[in-house]
Amino acid sequence: MRTVEELLKEKGRDVYAVSPDATVHEAIALMVERNVGAVVVRNGDAVLGILSERDCVRRVMLSDRAARDTRVGQVMSGAVRTVSLHDTIDHCMQQMTDRRLRHLPVIDNGQLVGMISVGDAVKAQLSDQEDLICGLESYIHGPSVSVRPSPG
Repeated sequence: MRTVEELLKEKGRDVYAVSPDATVHEAIALMVERNVGAVVVRNGDAVLGILSERDCVRRVMLSDRAARDTRVGQVMSGAVRTVSLHDTIDHCMQQMTDRRLRHLPVIDNGQLVGMISVGDAVKAQLSDQEDLICGLESYIHGPSVSVRPSPG
């Protein structure tokens, strides 16, 4: 079973963050620039919340607020669930499913070291399942012999 640490080794540990005093417009610009669906809201090393595209739509646009005048701290999701490097991807998927989350910050020794999305977790689970299926097929049928003609 793959761990968060193994997943982060594959995808990288980049985490994009904003201050709670930043404007929602600045946060959206960062999300667009980095092609991510959420940013961590931090004050120094402290993780205060997450701001997602969903938060921006629901708490800014539908409330007729102006993104340039609204501070991230006013609309972020403040109840942050985190995971550790040693948690399994299955554990993360369970957290995301049960709590309807799309992003989980990864904390190691009190420090933010990564972020995983539901897409990252699904991709990892599919890869693990594919590996398991290949291993089971090999066990059942023995080493496969390719009958495909060589290219060329």
